[in-house]
Amino acid sequence: MSAHQIDSFLALGLGFAFAGLIASVYSAWRHQPVSFSLLLAGGTGSLAALPLLAAAGPAIIMRNTLRGRKYERRPIHFVAMSTIIASFWSIAIGFQLLKLMQG
Repeated sequence: MSAHQIDSFLALGLGFAFAGLIASVYSAWRHQPVSFSLLLAGGTGSLAALPLLAAAGPAIIMRNTLRGRKYERRPIHFVAMSTIIASFWSIAIGFQLLKLMQG
């Protein structure tokens, strides 16, 4: 494997781990899962929720996708597409975290 592929896998794992951490901290703090419905609050509440949702987005997408597959019997191609979107989002977060750690 090339160095770029290794960096991409590391960014993927780091991005998902960071998104899960942010989502878990929010859930422990507010006693409810983080959701994209925070954007519906309006005003400064939705503006303040943007960084939270940007960081926790992949975890929210995967949670909703897996619950939708289990309870609503969503088609597998929907699950695959959602996983791809969450993975690319996670890679983007992971690369930003790697850049931040490198200085």
